[in-house]
Amino acid sequence: MKIKFIGGAGTVTGSKTLIESNGIRILIDCGQFQGIKPLRELNWEPLPVLPSTIDFVLLTHGHLDHCGWLPRLVDQGFKGKIYCTSPTKDVAKLILLDSAKIQEEEAKKANEGKFSKHEIAQPLYTVVQAEKVFPLFRVIKTNEAIPLDAEISAVYTNAGHIIGACTIELQLENKILVFSGDIGRDNDALMYPPTKPKRGDYIFLESTYGNRLHPNTDPKDELEMYINNAVQKGGTIIIPSFAVERAQSVMYLLWKLKTEGRIPNIPYIIDTPMGISVLDIFSNNRKWHKLPEHDYVEMCNMFTMIAEYQETIETIFNKQSKVVIAASGMVTGGRVLSYLERYIGLPETTVIIIGYQAEGTRGRKLLEGAKEIKIHGKYYPVLATILEIEGLSAHGDQKDLLNWLSVLENKPKKVFLVHGENAPADELRIKIQEKYGFDCKVPLMGQELEL
Repeated sequence: MKIKFIGGAGTVTGSKTLIESNGIRILIDCGQFQGIKPLRELNWEPLPVLPSTIDFVLLTHGHLDHCGWLPRLVDQGFKGKIYCTSPTKDVAKLILLDSAKIQEEEAKKANEGKFSKHEIAQPLYTVVQAEKVFPLFRVIKTNEAIPLDAEISAVYTNAGHIIGACTIELQLENKILVFSGDIGRDNDALMYPPTKPKRGDYIFLESTYGNRLHPNTDPKDELEMYINNAVQKGGTIIIPSFAVERAQSVMYLLWKLKTEGRIPNIPYIIDTPMGISVLDIFSNNRKWHKLPEHDYVEMCNMFTMIAEYQETIETIFNKQSKVVIAASGMVTGGRVLSYLERYIGLPETTVIIIGYQAEGTRGRKLLEGAKEIKIHGKYYPVLATILEIEGLSAHGDQKDLLNWLSVLENKPKKVFLVHGENAPADELRIKIQEKYGFDCKVPLMGQELEL
């Protein structure tokens, strides 16, 4: 059996792990690279194997860094089956269409504004190419063995993180391979705790926050303080958010604060068409989250939901203090850029970062104290107050990741730490070896191993 780390090794984006066994090729996740240019350029590179020779894609969840390269895979010849949970199928459809639309729009803007280094800027893929992925989806049930081949089966179990997210247990060649996907938190406001694996010969564990512990502070209290301070200054609060699950978690906390009379009666706005669509996925998949129907309805009624871009423009030029939740979460694209073009240079503005920011993203640069940021080919001074609420991350921290390994009944032959930058992954490697004595390895991008 061969394992090749095509993506998500040494980085938190572009997750792709290829398994070859007895003539069968299985790709675990098919993510898009984000962040620094050398990573983004990998999206244009061909895979080390022909997509037409891959038999199955198993998706852990629907985030762009786990499913965002599927249109390229299909366009280059993949005709196999893509297995995932029902919510993941719905989320992936939204994210792929949104990604394609944004890429088409940005290519158009680059060509019109002539700020592309290429003679003609091209999108990574189009909406038409994204739509060709959808007929290949196959919905599975959790906790049931799915036969992929006569001697290969997969079982999906809840991973927390976002709605529909799963860990995948792959059984083949008398071995159990466990792919964690992204592990959620044990105390998330909306998601149930991740299911811990009981057995695994080889474990592929994410390491996003492998060197960090989330603070013990209550994110609700932090939101209250930041919003009240910003409103006292007469400013607008902008919360760049991942449209899936983080937007809904922030909505939930804001609704709780409002019902408790702890934040003022100002407009609370959701300006992410995808985030609004995800609310329907929450409504249709109640077993996947903790939010009761009554609370869901009341929460939604509190927010002004913006779908049309004309409404975005009107909201941007409304000088009243307001809270705006807009995608994207790492400030790499989407409508949040339109708000930042207007507001990032105003000292009374507050920007609250609430999720992981990959290397090279605008969100990471803001957290690191950038004095200016580039949006659509133009530089804007950063005069707004930039704040972070770590407690709202959808990723488990070092303690959660260690705890996820705590009920294993056997000692794995190897634990591979993926989906993390090198420093966090290496620190988690040391912690796992100290606590459990497991043989732990941080693989390199492009590395191939025989099991």
